[in-house]
Amino acid sequence: MPARRRRSTRSRVGSLIWYVAVIVLSIITIAPLVWTLSTSLKPATEILAGALNLIPADPTIENYLTVFEDVPFARYFVNSLILGIGGAITNVFFGGLGGYALAKLRFRGRSGVFALFLASLMIPSIVTMIPTFLILRGFPLFGGNDVLGQGGLGLLNTYAAVIVPGAAGAFAVFFMKQFFETMPDELGEAARIDGASEFRIFAQIYFPLAKAGMAVLAILSFQAGWNNFLWPLIVLNNPDMMTVQVGLSSFVNNYETAFGPLMAGTVVASLPVLLIFIVAQRYIIEGVAHVGGK
Repeated sequence: MPARRRRSTRSRVGSLIWYVAVIVLSIITIAPLVWTLSTSLKPATEILAGALNLIPADPTIENYLTVFEDVPFARYFVNSLILGIGGAITNVFFGGLGGYALAKLRFRGRSGVFALFLASLMIPSIVTMIPTFLILRGFPLFGGNDVLGQGGLGLLNTYAAVIVPGAAGAFAVFFMKQFFETMPDELGEAARIDGASEFRIFAQIYFPLAKAGMAVLAILSFQAGWNNFLWPLIVLNNPDMMTVQVGLSSFVNNYETAFGPLMAGTVVASLPVLLIFIVAQRYIIEGVAHVGGK
C-alpha cells in the first residue's frame, strides 16, 4: 500500500510539474503577441509612458490608419501574397516531382543525388546569395539582356527573382521523398502494366494521395516566403514590388522608431500566417505524423 501511495504521489507531482511547465511556456510564447497587439492600439504618448501595460488606457486605431496612409502597405501585402503563394505552389509541384523520382524510380546515382540534396541543406543561404544574384542578373533574353545575358537586369525586379531560386528547395524534395516512400510501390507497378507514363503515375496516383504532406509543405513554404526579408530587399529595387517585411522597415530609421505603426504593421503582417495555421493545423499534425511514423 505505501508503495502504491508513493507511486501515486510521484505521478501527481509529475503531472503538476508538467502542467506548470506547459503554462509557463504558453505565457512566454503568447506574451510577445499580446504585447504587440496592445502596443498597436496605444497612442504614441502612452507607448513611451506605459510600454509594459498590456491593456491600453486610451485605445485607438490611428496606428493602423497610419500604416496604410503613410506607406503603400496594401500593395506590399499583395506582393507578399503573390510571392508566398507562388513559392508554395512551385515548392509543392517541383518538390513533389523530385521527391517522387528519388523515392519511386530506380536509376544509377540516385543515392548520390539524394546525398547532394541533403548536403545543400547544410550550406548557409548567405553563401549562395551573390552567385544567385549574378545568375539572375545575367539570365538571357530577360530584362533587356541579349542571348549572352548582357545589357540588362535579367530577372531582377521581377517576382521570378524571388520565386525561381527556391522553386525546388532541397527541403521540399527531402520532405516529399520521405512522404512518398511511405506509399506502396504496387500502385505504380500496376499503373505501369496498364501502360501509364511516369508523369501520369505521379500526377494521378501518388500526388493526390500526398495531400497531407503537400499541405504541410505548402504552409511551410508560404510562411518562409511571407517572412522573407533579405532576399527581396536585394533583388527588388522597385518600390511598387516591395514586400510586407521590407515595408515594415520603413517605420525604423537612424533617428527614431515609430513603434505604434510598426506594431500595427506587424499585427497585420502576422494575420495570414496565423489564419493558415489555424485552418490547416489538422493537415500539419497528420502530415508530420505520417512522415514521422515511417
